[in-house]
Amino acid sequence: MRREVPLFITLIVGVVFVLQYFIPHYPFNRMNGWFSDWFSIVAAFAIWLGALNLLKISFMKIINRKSDWFYALVIILSFGLMVTVGFAGGEAYREPGTVFSWLYDHVYTPLSATMFAILAFFVASASYRAFRARNLEASLLLGAAFFVMLGRVPIGDWLTSFLPEGYRLPQLATWIMNFPQTAGQRAIMIGIALGLVSTSLRIILGIERSHLGSE
Repeated sequence: MRREVPLFITLIVGVVFVLQYFIPHYPFNRMNGWFSDWFSIVAAFAIWLGALNLLKISFMKIINRKSDWFYALVIILSFGLMVTVGFAGGEAYREPGTVFSWLYDHVYTPLSATMFAILAFFVASASYRAFRARNLEASLLLGAAFFVMLGRVPIGDWLTSFLPEGYRLPQLATWIMNFPQTAGQRAIMIGIALGLVSTSLRIILGIERSHLGSE
């Protein structure tokens, strides 16, 4: 029964959720709102489960003195501080001037910006490896990236200023972004959509059971 009940609930919810898009009559026309409410409730419990799991892993790192256990201690202290300040602030904890708002604006936001700034170096490193002309596809990617990046800066317009209007690098970069890039992006999105449909059907029909955990 530990397996059958979740599979049955998944089947019923999945079928009803699909039907509510095609039947504009009561109660199906109200189910989108109902599902949204239930999703919010489940998501709230999932967030707490994720937070508790993070705390458990962090505590185990500290107890076992694993590598980087100091960062686990920072996670626990930061989590406890934000939760305490948030609950102490009541319903207005996010209002400007509160301690929670100050910590969010002056600690969390700068740290988040720093993390994304560091990611730029990883993106540059990955781009360098991806743009190495090892085969025809990589060469096309390298050429397209070269023309697009050069066409987005003033020097690209200056280098091709002798060409007729419409054949300069800025116009070439715009054409690459509007047509080949858009076509490839749409093909990727179609593939993603087909993958979502097939995976959803496998989950609804009970063929895919990885979301239930190990047997």
